[in-house]
Amino acid sequence: MDEEIQQLVSAVKAGDEGAMRRLMDRFAPRILALCSRMLGHRQDAEDAAQETLVRMFRSLERWDSSRPFEPWLLAIAGNRCRTRLSRRASSPRWVELDEPQVACTNNSDDRVRQLDEEVQQALVEVTPRYRQAFLGFHEHGLSYAQIAQWLDVPLGTVKTWVRRARLQMIEHLKARGAIEESHHELRQV
Repeated sequence: MDEEIQQLVSAVKAGDEGAMRRLMDRFAPRILALCSRMLGHRQDAEDAAQETLVRMFRSLERWDSSRPFEPWLLAIAGNRCRTRLSRRASSPRWVELDEPQVACTNNSDDRVRQLDEEVQQALVEVTPRYRQAFLGFHEHGLSYAQIAQWLDVPLGTVKTWVRRARLQMIEHLKARGAIEESHHELRQV
């Protein structure tokens, strides 16, 4: 897989538009998913994902091919998201406008949808650097070592951030009554 990505990157650097499309098609969904989870707002996520792709193509010359491509790319996406989050924090007028994506057909579906909304809201409330590590681990299936490389922090820091993200989410869910006291035990990873 790494060899395939290196070939795609080489082709993109040589001006192959088909390779550009394949590289974009391969990573755009993961970038958008990360941006959506980090930002919690569809339009912001789409904008951040687009900015990420533009920066990826502009920065391909600087990518170190001895290192994995995806963590490098997700770091760009994370930086775009953090920039948007800091802008959002300085602008108190930002409001969540997205509608839930889950359709409901009965009471059980209503409960699942409601819990999903609560989890998404809890994730938005998590400290951005913790959220980024959490999403890398849970959403993108990266190892702690890959996340450490992606975020350029020590391995122990990644483990701490993922755990703190979980704890912050639990506290938020508990405060909103979305989970009961007995359902929020967190085991050591």
